[in-house]
Amino acid sequence: MTTPVSQLHDNKNANSNQVVLEAIDLKKHFPVSRGLLISRTVGWIKAVDGVSFQLHEGQTLGLVGESGCGKSTTSKMLLMLERPTMGSILFHGEDINQADSTKRREYRSSVQAVFQDPWSSLNPRMRVRDLVAEPMVINWQLSRAEILDRVGQMLQDVGLGAYHSNLYPHEFSGGQRQRLAIARALSLNPSVIVLDEPVSALDVSIRAQIMNLLKDLQEEHNVSYLLIAHDLATVRYMCHQVAVMYLGQIVEFAESKQLFDNPLHPYTKALMSAALPSHPDIQQEETILPGEVPSPLNPPAGCRFHPRCPVAMDRCAVEIPVEKEVEPGHRVACHLF
Repeated sequence: MTTPVSQLHDNKNANSNQVVLEAIDLKKHFPVSRGLLISRTVGWIKAVDGVSFQLHEGQTLGLVGESGCGKSTTSKMLLMLERPTMGSILFHGEDINQADSTKRREYRSSVQAVFQDPWSSLNPRMRVRDLVAEPMVINWQLSRAEILDRVGQMLQDVGLGAYHSNLYPHEFSGGQRQRLAIARALSLNPSVIVLDEPVSALDVSIRAQIMNLLKDLQEEHNVSYLLIAHDLATVRYMCHQVAVMYLGQIVEFAESKQLFDNPLHPYTKALMSAALPSHPDIQQEETILPGEVPSPLNPPAGCRFHPRCPVAMDRCAVEIPVEKEVEPGHRVACHLF
């Protein structure tokens, strides 16, 4: 795909109402097999089981929940690293799983990723200029001079200098390596970047710098983020909208401020109570959930949260809750509402 240099710089129109990426009833079930010579499927791990959401242009959607709830599997399906068992992924309204090879190649260029550990995502044998340039060399037909000019611009955008282009990843600190990963993800001028725990592996003193950098780049390039995170403080600072996942399903969805000011689902309230308050003088109610997250191989009937829910009712054990819009833009799947 040939891309003129004049189009390399961002020329997207800011329109937060436009849906860039949409997941519709997305499911990913992994087979569980037994037997060495003759294997047979004895069950299915329902890692993601009917997830739907929309990601708007120039905005950040946060996916939060405990480990094993399906956040990373969802992101892998969006990155085409895993093929959905069922459901659709729409990119600008087109189902990418039904698209031809050209459209799928364009989709892979338009949806990039920044992973948790920058060290493992950067080839230690490549110089920085080659790391950042590699996506452009593969996808665009540009001269060496044009690519190096773009590399210098990307390094400058993430707060590094042109002289860094001759160095190797091991010569950088953890925060600087994450900046390199961000520069590499931005090099193809993507519409969406999946941020999988982008600051959890960094020192606390560096996290705010990287978060501020991501917000500045979003405003400058009008890129959309899907943020996978455990840290609710990061989610609250970064996200415009938040989806709370539990055992492969979204149990609550709302605007970020609305969700943190008025969480409705008992699981969301438990997550909030487990997080450190923004100020030591703030008193918050502590909710301790009994037991562990059930196995996705054999999830509970009815509401999947009912074995641990402090306010569970009889109907919760047999009836699956339907997602309802309790307030404008605030949806929750719970029999209390």
